[in-house]
Amino acid sequence: MNFGFTEEQNLLKEQVQRFMKEACPLTRVREIAASETPFDQALWQQAAELGWLGLTIPEAHGGLGLKWIDLTVVLEAAAEGLCPLPIASQALASAAILACASQEQQANWLPAMAAGEAVVTVGLYDEANWIDPAAITATASASDGGYTLHGKKPFVNDALSADYLLLAVNGPEGLALAAVGKDQVKVTAQPTIDTTKPMASVDIEGVEIGAEDLLPMSAEQLAFLTDCGAVATTAEMVGAGAAILEMTSNYAKERIQFGKPIGQYQGVKHRLADMFVDLESYRSLCYFAAWAVDDDPAELAKAVSMAKGYASDAFAQIGIDGVGLHGAIGFTADYDAQLYLKRSKWARPMYGDSDYHMDRIATLGGL
Repeated sequence: MNFGFTEEQNLLKEQVQRFMKEACPLTRVREIAASETPFDQALWQQAAELGWLGLTIPEAHGGLGLKWIDLTVVLEAAAEGLCPLPIASQALASAAILACASQEQQANWLPAMAAGEAVVTVGLYDEANWIDPAAITATASASDGGYTLHGKKPFVNDALSADYLLLAVNGPEGLALAAVGKDQVKVTAQPTIDTTKPMASVDIEGVEIGAEDLLPMSAEQLAFLTDCGAVATTAEMVGAGAAILEMTSNYAKERIQFGKPIGQYQGVKHRLADMFVDLESYRSLCYFAAWAVDDDPAELAKAVSMAKGYASDAFAQIGIDGVGLHGAIGFTADYDAQLYLKRSKWARPMYGDSDYHMDRIATLGGL
């Protein structure tokens, strides 16, 4: 049994890494993150042309028809350079459409998404630290020939750059996803610790949508989308964790103190070793969870919680140690190490923190 990536997957990883170094280095990432609308259409189109936006979209709808483990390769490699493009949001929106939309809707929406012509994001829960169907407080009430939306979605990733949004609501017949265009809603930027991961609140009060734009969603489908979001976030945690570890290791080889590199001192070596062990541990868990999305759905919930539960705390500590081992320079805004610490703080609560996932593992285990 081969537990490694295929040759094609390794080539895909190298392609993404090369793209990040040549087309979107950290200097460009900083520029995009500081802009009023943190989005680069030219880079987005390049990603579409390379096939990344349609990896998990069926070939019949213009995609490549690959699996989430292939998407994980892209997300991990892109996160090494803190890619500001909403690739994860687009992938989650694709999963939502494939799970909840009709065949006709899939045929209408997915080709544009695969081609990069439409940026789509998803907003699920309305409470910051509560993952449960009851945490969806936005509603949709029946109106003439359609529905009227009520409420606000306070934490929507990449809403500022999205053309369309799939927002979880409670409809007349239960949970649903309301498909809305950016011109129908009021989007307000929300401050986040990581400016490469912009979030916004979306006010949907009084928005009218057609009957075809409310997609029924079961509690099981909501849980599946939450798990997919956790897999995507953990994949990005793997890439970002590897990048800050490499940056810190290289610094420890070059920084001279008392006549020799600081990496030769036991206190530094041990912390670097701990960073490596933690990274490789949640990397393996992440890969299994990504494989389970398509190949073993029965194991997905447990696999996701093991991966995200471990990564939430481990990546945060990797970020802290990465900055700390750089000394004072690591804390400065001009140095890149602090960007990875901020990414770890952003990722920690996304789709469940360690407390949520450890409790879930215990529940799934019958405790």
